Amino acid sequence: MTEIRQPAVAGTFYTDDPCLLRNQVEDFLRDAKPAHHAPKALIAPHAGYVYSGPVAGSAYAAVTSLRDRITRVVLLGPAHRVAVSGIAASSARAFASPLGDVPVDRDTVAGLVNDLDFVFYMDEAHALEHSLEVHLPFLQIVLDKFVLLPFAVGGAQPTQIERLLEILWGGPETLIVISSDLSHYHDYATAQKLDSYTTDRIEQFDPDNLSGEHACGQIPVRGLLRAATHHRLQVETLDIRNSGDTAGPRDQVVGYGAYSLYEALPNRSLPKAERTRLTELAQQSIKHGLDHGGPLPVTLEEWPEALRSAQASFITLKKNGDLRGCIGSLEATRPLVEDVAHNAYAAAFRDPRFSQLAPDEFLELHIHISILSPPEPITFGSQQELLDQLRPGIDGLILTEGNSRGTFLPSVWENIPERNSFLQQLKRKAGLDPNYWSPTVRVARYTTESW
Repeated sequence: MTEIRQPAVAGTFYTDDPCLLRNQVEDFLRDAKPAHHAPKALIAPHAGYVYSGPVAGSAYAAVTSLRDRITRVVLLGPAHRVAVSGIAASSARAFASPLGDVPVDRDTVAGLVNDLDFVFYMDEAHALEHSLEVHLPFLQIVLDKFVLLPFAVGGAQPTQIERLLEILWGGPETLIVISSDLSHYHDYATAQKLDSYTTDRIEQFDPDNLSGEHACGQIPVRGLLRAATHHRLQVETLDIRNSGDTAGPRDQVVGYGAYSLYEALPNRSLPKAERTRLTELAQQSIKHGLDHGGPLPVTLEEWPEALRSAQASFITLKKNGDLRGCIGSLEATRPLVEDVAHNAYAAAFRDPRFSQLAPDEFLELHIHISILSPPEPITFGSQQELLDQLRPGIDGLILTEGNSRGTFLPSVWENIPERNSFLQQLKRKAGLDPNYWSPTVRVARYTTESW
């Protein structure tokens, strides 16, 4: 067992002087172009800083806004020094760098080694490996306190990487970093062509057409792309250069790329004016219910085409901050404007948890509208596999078991942020015991556009 994994390439790949190292990394970060999105995952290079440091700076500059949020980093890189037949974990309690020690989440590592036959302790794979080490100073400067989950990847399958990442995916507290350079030792023009192809494959989430010719970390990159597709991430290419651009000759260059994979928010496709009209429609339908005992009739010809298409909505009513009614549709069976009018009326007068809305409550109502995307079934073989796939803050869920069914909108994550508790409470809402599980349970997810 190794207590602290000591730096192997400090003084060669990067300076071992803490002050100079900090200044150098901060310069790389300062020179980077701003990213447009906060990443869930990064692909970043691992060569000596004089060669790849500027490109790594482009990747890590995207993380600076997450300093207070990220407390866990999953770091995977290719094994260069020792042959590895799967994924090598470290038994160390910390990885050292000139900037200090980074603690390893040993409990989680131990659980993975116990549960996954392709993950195993192999400290010799980490002892001299640079592909993980060179990322530590960047992480130490852009983040506050965090724990590390480091893995050296050898002859693993992309599906195994995907499985590992699904288990470790976590929520907004977790950053995934894949360490990889791109093409190796081609002339400048050939490298540019190859790296452009690799970038296109990454941007297209096409893991099956990448090989070692395109990226030395192709196996973890391919595994990340598979997991990212499953989680519906999007990608932003931050920087593409090679050693001929940074600090070397152009006859034999190594390519470097920085990519940010980020969680796409639900589409915000409706203009503000159309949102306002739908809110007014919901108000009018509730008022019509008070005056006439039914929802407001809708004349479709008076509405824009985008609001006449079949879409599902949920209307949530609150009074003085407390829930006053919530009714909605899970499937798109009628024009959106009709759905909003009917659900607003139903939330006010037909939610069985509340009495019918009284006239003196009308002006105190706060109306929240959610437009649902079409539900997509989630494939899983166990409850843990389901939990690993959930995206807190993004997914609305529909759980079905026999005649029992329940749904939670994505907004429920604000009150129940932990995945297991979220699922337990959803089962309770569906009329099941919170600890109930059966192979016949079905779950679908959706996102919402809400205001």
